[in-house]
Amino acid sequence: MPTVAPLDLDGYCLLAGFIGDAPVFALADGSVHRLDHGHQTAQVHDGLTAAAPALDGMALITGGEDGLVKRTDDEGKSEEIGSAGRKWITAVAAGPQGAVAWATGRQAFVRLSDGTVKDFAEERSVEGLAFAPKGMRLATARYNGGTLHWVTTAGKPVDLEWKGAHTGVMFSPDGKYVVTTMHENALHGWRLADMKHMRMSGYPAKVKSWSWSAKGRWLATSGAPAAIVWPFSGKDGPMGKAPLELGTRGDQMATAVACHPEEDIVAIGYADGMVLAVRFEDGKEVLLRRGGKAPISSMAWDRDGYRVVFGSEEGDCGVIDIRG
Repeated sequence: MPTVAPLDLDGYCLLAGFIGDAPVFALADGSVHRLDHGHQTAQVHDGLTAAAPALDGMALITGGEDGLVKRTDDEGKSEEIGSAGRKWITAVAAGPQGAVAWATGRQAFVRLSDGTVKDFAEERSVEGLAFAPKGMRLATARYNGGTLHWVTTAGKPVDLEWKGAHTGVMFSPDGKYVVTTMHENALHGWRLADMKHMRMSGYPAKVKSWSWSAKGRWLATSGAPAAIVWPFSGKDGPMGKAPLELGTRGDQMATAVACHPEEDIVAIGYADGMVLAVRFEDGKEVLLRRGGKAPISSMAWDRDGYRVVFGSEEGDCGVIDIRG
């Protein structure tokens, strides 16, 4: 049986993840908690608004109500790497070669590894950011779509148009697709080769969590009483295909998802605090956590695929070891 090591914190957990091998929990009050030879706590921001792990897994990028962007390393040391003055940071993203992006209002910024900062203006407020897996390209999410910007070359920006409020954005691991979450209980995607649209709708709630499978063949999402998992293995992505529905529970919404780093398995967190692991191939379920006080808000696997960290909307967090 999996074992659960609980960590009772006080507040909304924006991100549960790892810095190196140490579990880390970033809370909305601006505190970052690390389980590394004991419970280490640092007050990184005056109110946390956005958080993302660095690509190498050895740091955490955060943005706050204090207008600061910070990088916290595996020793718990935080350094300021960006500032928006008195404006809130609305989104952050970690990119290749140590690049970091953040957004405030209608502007997005990218800080390169040499400290150079570039800015990109949008017509509407930037709600989400993502770097392409290859090449220095940044995607933004905003009202009525998003934009693709070349960061270090003089390429022309590409508009991603689709009516509605787009709140988050990500590239597929192979770089062929861009997908956004929407305020309208849906996902929208673009196939970059020909800009063909992909509509992924039918959710009873907003999609607040998503995760690509190990080989990028599946995209798991929250927002329904199951994990909705879209196929991306063919040349047309999910177009014309039905998604998998994994871990279906009639009375509880799936609120967080995290795909295993090597296997086609997804960990699913629910509104009642339960956590399941489900295999794509046959839908086989393993109970990882029976339940808790509040909806699961964030989850992540460690690099080896043996531990799952989770955080909730009320701060009941913890680490699950599937080895027992």
